[in-house]
Amino acid sequence: MRILQLCKKFPYPLLDGESIAISYLSKAMNRLGCEVTLLAMNTSKHRVTYDDTPESLQHYKAIYSTEVDNQVKVWGAFKNLFSSDSYHISRFESKEFEAQLISLLEKETFDIIQLETLYLTPYIPIIRKYSKALICMRAHNIESEIWQRITKNTSFLPKKVYLNHLTEKLKTYELNHLNDYDYLVTVSDRDLKQFKKLGYKNGALASPIGLELNGYNNAINPFATKDICFIGSLDWRPNLEGISWFVDNVMPLVREFVPPVHLHIAGRNNPEAASKLKGEQVHFHGEVPSAIDFINDHKIMVVPLFSGSGTRVKILEGLALGKIIVTTTVGLEGIEAEHKKHVMIADTPEDFVSAIKEILSDEDLSGRLIANGKAFVKKYYDNLENAKVLIAKYKEIQKSPAYQK
Repeated sequence: MRILQLCKKFPYPLLDGESIAISYLSKAMNRLGCEVTLLAMNTSKHRVTYDDTPESLQHYKAIYSTEVDNQVKVWGAFKNLFSSDSYHISRFESKEFEAQLISLLEKETFDIIQLETLYLTPYIPIIRKYSKALICMRAHNIESEIWQRITKNTSFLPKKVYLNHLTEKLKTYELNHLNDYDYLVTVSDRDLKQFKKLGYKNGALASPIGLELNGYNNAINPFATKDICFIGSLDWRPNLEGISWFVDNVMPLVREFVPPVHLHIAGRNNPEAASKLKGEQVHFHGEVPSAIDFINDHKIMVVPLFSGSGTRVKILEGLALGKIIVTTTVGLEGIEAEHKKHVMIADTPEDFVSAIKEILSDEDLSGRLIANGKAFVKKYYDNLENAKVLIAKYKEIQKSPAYQK
């Protein structure tokens, strides 16, 4: 099976959930006998430079990339106020990317063209014109849902009004193009149900994000400190919003009621945040060479999200590494883990402090959480097993009369 994977960002290095989700699935597809080609935008926001193809990307048959300037610009944002276009989407519309896509489709034939996220849907008309491949949209989350939550959690009124305007246009775009693709792959059953509520009517499958679990099992650190850690890209607004809330509202209570415990933060792409994420018992490490090593050094991982959507890959990585996860209800969405069985759920500063105190004082609880969390990830988030189900579905569709047209 020949698969073309279209991405709005280059899936390297593997430091964020989107890159991990894209790379691990394509690697599993390759192991299952598929030829996978990558065409990615190399954006100004997540620009990547490398001399040789990194080892983590060597499973691709071929890699193509296009430089795309997707920076938020004052004049562009102002002009968009008077347009019906979604500024979230239009920043990823590129004539150069379109030309490279056409060139690729003219010289190669693909069975499946997999769009990684909503931001690739503007290119569906081009794909229809130059290819007969099945167009699959892999939704890492529900985009408008993220921005609705961000808007709700914004207190500064002018900014709230502006974000609401952008969010409404994004939601309109999402709804208008909901059935443009042939098949939908969501990362959770919860997201699939939400898409159907919005009006999605074509074929669909919930295919969880998978991890290469051997790499995590072999890395578990039995000498981790009892400190807390957080890791996430700080140019993704929900991450910055969440960890800033944690530093301002939870850490003062930690210093009062659990004084020996420190918070260690790792994140990239937001140097302005560094000064605000430092303080007494709070340590900002910036971008770290290895996310796995960083997570491994600590017993507890916090994921204080209030605006996210989709599945938090870092929660899955933490569980695979034998860490105890303390997260919000929103942070755990899409992951069918249970409170006090696999993770600890906390939605208020007091809840977080109570959970941390209980973890550190109850060794039996800690041991159960660690063992149950690792077993949970092994059962539901093995990359190769999840890819087998998806590939089988693609093959089934290929044999259907509708596809044969």
